[in-house]
Amino acid sequence: MVVTPHSNMIKIIDPHLHLFDITQGDYYWLKPENPPFWADKPIIHRSFTCANIELQPPFSLCGFVHIEAGFDNQQPIKEVEYLQQTVTLPFTAIAYANITDEPVVFKQTITALMQNRHVVGIRYILDDNAIEILSNTNVKENFLWLAENSLIFDCQMPLANKKAVSLLCTLLSQTPTLKVVINHLGSPSQIDEKVINNKWYQGLLALSAFPSVAIKCSGWEMVSRSYDHQWLRTMVLTCVDVFGEHRVMLASNFPLCLFTVNYQEYWQQVIDVIPNSLIPNLCYKNAKKWYNVE
Repeated sequence: MVVTPHSNMIKIIDPHLHLFDITQGDYYWLKPENPPFWADKPIIHRSFTCANIELQPPFSLCGFVHIEAGFDNQQPIKEVEYLQQTVTLPFTAIAYANITDEPVVFKQTITALMQNRHVVGIRYILDDNAIEILSNTNVKENFLWLAENSLIFDCQMPLANKKAVSLLCTLLSQTPTLKVVINHLGSPSQIDEKVINNKWYQGLLALSAFPSVAIKCSGWEMVSRSYDHQWLRTMVLTCVDVFGEHRVMLASNFPLCLFTVNYQEYWQQVIDVIPNSLIPNLCYKNAKKWYNVE
């Protein structure tokens, strides 16, 4: 266990969290009658504000990246406007946009989003539909438009899906300047201590070949509500080994981390399992650089 003196504050920029206002937003996926049907979903079916992400020493939350949470997918700018009115910390936003839209529609969406200075990129969840989505003929042109406007694509899909990874690699070779950040470790399906040479690891290797791709280590609770810390350490250090320490970020996935631990405990457990030398880059500098958090 790493012992951190309180005098030496650990600066954190959390590059993957969600705030909810269920009195204003839609949040289709959060409603009890809609999937996913998690038994513990009531834990997060409420509003969360900056007051819920305050950290105590030795941690200092200096800013964050807000990832779209389905506030209003018809008018995604509304989520960013709600954040702008309520957030007190420095932040940037990854907004919702559909990468399969006709390019003319997609460009209109992106142009509208770019009017807000907080928007640095978009997310469109691929997950189990990754092959179908990445095969869509509109995606290449839409990726080129994102690259042209220096916007990030936050990519959420399982890296064990060999065909999906291959499709993404083809798109990346056609748009080499597009910045892509892989969400939640590339969604491993199970706790597997022997990561070398499994399908997830092969996907990791393939995507690491592109200098414009980074990865966020978060979403552990999506793999298992009772993950162990040794596995957490193995996964983070594997990502650092493959991507290098300047393309890996530690993130919380708040409030979904609450399925397992509270926000303070979350940061303590990830700090405890990584070497001290990695803390500045993985917890602060990389998120600041990749997501342009002031």
